[in-house]
Amino acid sequence: MNSAILEIARQVRSGERSATAVLQATLARVRELDPQYNGFTAVVEARARAEAAAIDARRARGETLPPLAGVPYAVKNLFDIAGETTLAGGHVNAGNPPASRDATLVTRLRDAGAVLVGALNMDEHAYGFTTENTHYGACRNPHDVTRIAGGSSGGSAAAVAGGLVPLTLGSDTNGSIRVPASLCGVFGLKPTFGRLARTGSYPFVGSLDHLGPFAADAEGLAAAYDALQGPDRDDNACAQRAAEPTLAGLASDRPLRVAVLGGYFAHWTGPEARLAVDIAARALGAVDTVELAGAEQARAAAFIITAAEGGALHRRRLTTQYDDYEPHSRARLVAGSLVPAAWVQQAQRIRQRVYREALALFDHYDVLIAPATPVPATVIGTDSLTLAGRQLPARASMGLLTQPISCLGLPVCAAPTWPGVGRDAHLPLGVQLIGAPWREVDCLLAAHRLEQAGAAGVRTVTAAVAATPVASVAAA
Repeated sequence: MNSAILEIARQVRSGERSATAVLQATLARVRELDPQYNGFTAVVEARARAEAAAIDARRARGETLPPLAGVPYAVKNLFDIAGETTLAGGHVNAGNPPASRDATLVTRLRDAGAVLVGALNMDEHAYGFTTENTHYGACRNPHDVTRIAGGSSGGSAAAVAGGLVPLTLGSDTNGSIRVPASLCGVFGLKPTFGRLARTGSYPFVGSLDHLGPFAADAEGLAAAYDALQGPDRDDNACAQRAAEPTLAGLASDRPLRVAVLGGYFAHWTGPEARLAVDIAARALGAVDTVELAGAEQARAAAFIITAAEGGALHRRRLTTQYDDYEPHSRARLVAGSLVPAAWVQQAQRIRQRVYREALALFDHYDVLIAPATPVPATVIGTDSLTLAGRQLPARASMGLLTQPISCLGLPVCAAPTWPGVGRDAHLPLGVQLIGAPWREVDCLLAAHRLEQAGAAGVRTVTAAVAATPVASVAAA
């Protein structure tokens, strides 16, 4: 199976296609299809043309081109793009001055030869799991445009799933890469906390925020991740570690010790999620089931830490610009600003205890499998769903299975499976492939093996797009 990302780069390096021609086709797809998905909030066409032309000029001079030469990509609109206002999904930010320089990860992709196409829709200030954004419109799932794309990086997942660009960047605080990757049927990587530099990205929860890529295949995901790695002195949470390449490791035939996470992760699942885990477990030869006993407590700790840090970040602006915040998030931010410090201290203690418990599991296993979302994508506007015989709030419950892992900062690759159950048979549902700290290579290797076995992979959008189109952001 050829990687879309690596194939584009190969064609541009060989001269089979120019970077400009690749970009022209990309812009045409965005114009044609994005009105149905509402994934983009801005297209930086002039910049993209200049970057593509620069790649073509380098090739004409006989220079060796970088690894992602000519690959089009887009970023969640919380990444700084020089000359553009960083929205972070919020109307309250629309009047801010444009960014003076690119985010670190945008700079690294540019240095790797990738071509930036634009910025992508998200939940306001990354506080959500559905990208039903009040200000910029709901992002729609390319496999069924009546349904959510997931969030908060919904635009990032939808743009890859809909074939608009082969590579995007997103952020993950409580599941915001893994949830939309699961619901849109693409690959996504949440690296170890502190692995990728966050400089130039709009913050949400400093002790939980991660950045990472989405792609249409595991090889492309690994290639993008490799280009993004490296220390950054401007981010005090970034581990000052040298890059540890992963793409070459996907060719390894070394055995992976794999187990399924049961207990909490089996309890809060629908039939599609259980089948997704079974598909992955069979393909990876996982026969053992283990439990992370503190998973529910870790999720509770993540809620407390998120609310407190997010509320503190926005407290001042909420007192003066309350009406500029959307209803989905502002009440939670206000409540979070009132959380007692003692609760946060206890949540951090729980976080450390469950982290040690998870490390003990990696003494015996390299990768743990869990579902990424409890159910497939819900219809836009859905308020509740039923799991384990209980009615739960739909928006918050999409993070049931990702939040405990975010709280621990472990690396996770989301890989798309297609359980094909009942009326939702046309919808994907992803699995989390969870690794030990700094072992992203194990997560990516497991995802690659699932893809090779035919147990995971991206499917082309077909009839799903036939539903009534919605107005694009650009046309609004």
